[in-house]
Amino acid sequence: MHFFDKSLVWFRRDLRAYDHAALHHALQHSRVVYCVFVFDVDILATLPSNDRRVAFIHASVVELDTQLRDLGGQLAVRHGVATSVIPALAAALEVDAVFTNHDYEPQAIARDATVAQSVSASGRQFLTFKDQLIFEKEEVLSLSGKPFSVFTPYKNAWIRKLQALQAQSNNSYLLPYLIEPFCATLAVFPPSIGGKIPTLGELGFKEGNLSALQIIPGASGAQTQFADFLPRMAHYDLTRDFPSVKGPSYLSVHLRFGTISIRTLVRWVMETISVGEGGNGAATWLSELIWREFYSMILYHHPRVVDQAFKPAYDAIVWESGTMASDYFQAWCEGRTGYPLVDAAMRQIRQSGYMHNRLRMVTACFLIKDLGIDWRWGERYFAQHLNDFDLASNNGGWQWAASSGCDAQPYFRIFNPITQSEKFDPEGKFIRRYLPQLSRLSNRDIHAPWLASSMALQLAGIELGNHYPSPIIAHDIARMRTMARYSVVKKIP
Repeated sequence: MHFFDKSLVWFRRDLRAYDHAALHHALQHSRVVYCVFVFDVDILATLPSNDRRVAFIHASVVELDTQLRDLGGQLAVRHGVATSVIPALAAALEVDAVFTNHDYEPQAIARDATVAQSVSASGRQFLTFKDQLIFEKEEVLSLSGKPFSVFTPYKNAWIRKLQALQAQSNNSYLLPYLIEPFCATLAVFPPSIGGKIPTLGELGFKEGNLSALQIIPGASGAQTQFADFLPRMAHYDLTRDFPSVKGPSYLSVHLRFGTISIRTLVRWVMETISVGEGGNGAATWLSELIWREFYSMILYHHPRVVDQAFKPAYDAIVWESGTMASDYFQAWCEGRTGYPLVDAAMRQIRQSGYMHNRLRMVTACFLIKDLGIDWRWGERYFAQHLNDFDLASNNGGWQWAASSGCDAQPYFRIFNPITQSEKFDPEGKFIRRYLPQLSRLSNRDIHAPWLASSMALQLAGIELGNHYPSPIIAHDIARMRTMARYSVVKKIP
């Protein structure tokens, strides 16, 4: 790599000033380094004014600016179209190169290609680096040299490769990209170029209720959340499926926006496993981190999955349509299906932007295989509401539920929302939190109120159809319809 007089680091989904690949390389190979973040109008234009993710990003950007100032630099923040802003800023600063980290989503790849072409046309270099994954693109392939399409072989190959690198003392994949030793090259912008960080209001958005939801943005919030999870890690395998238990790490939103480094997490969990600590919990959590990389790899190699089934045969399925489909979908969105666990989960996502992973599977399966709704409808809804929305993981999860994805559940595996409720929320604690009108039902009746006796309903102060809806569909009937709907897959050669 050349040594540059002046460079520009473009932050995107990597909002931290430590262990940052692009920033590290820019500092090492430049005399002067400027930093920028762009609130991209092409993205913001599709979001509602109360989008919590914009509030999270904004707070994280403000903290990032503070971190960079403490190191001697500054973060310029722009509001505009990134494909125009970055080349223009690079020209105004007369930099020799733009540094940034890889993004693997189709639209982001197209955006970066446009920026690269623009800056290259003016004689500047556009350099990108791996940062948000341990292994990317073609770094983990099958013995035949092809991308995996089944998770377990991918996971085994992923772990073998990492262990082999560690055995060779080549642990550069997990080493942090140091910033502080090289921060003397960070620069403050000229007053005419730097400017102030726009407020959320100036961006056209409202203040989020992050504090009320106990979401701490920024790298400091990520570190706080990680520290909270560490003592619970060993029991992760036992607690992660129960939505009323504090089992998950709750780090997904921080991984999504890069306020924590994936290398920090994997390095810690690998060290924990290597010394015989962490139990099955650490190994199970590592598997979840590898699932994230698996879905990213699938999206990169098969960008068609954005709107098509990974298994093309499944695009022949005829989904419900018309008024009934719209009514079913609206009931699902609003938590009015009559199945308490499904409804409580849908109210959780509407109120908080978060949904427990087990419930993501349950609600997705219900929409697809009980209501017969195209998985793409649900995928789009989650994309609009999840604080931690990640295209690769969201798409992979929905296609898993629809049985149309790589390594998906068989189409005949259909979650029963009642038994799922009884198994994973046995005392109804989660249901009672989001459906308080059912709180006086017994632990036995709360999972299926329509099966409760009239006396039990009366004592609980519940009139079905008034205080809580009756089921919009019978699960046994829905199962038969699903088996018939999916039979088209078996007929395709």
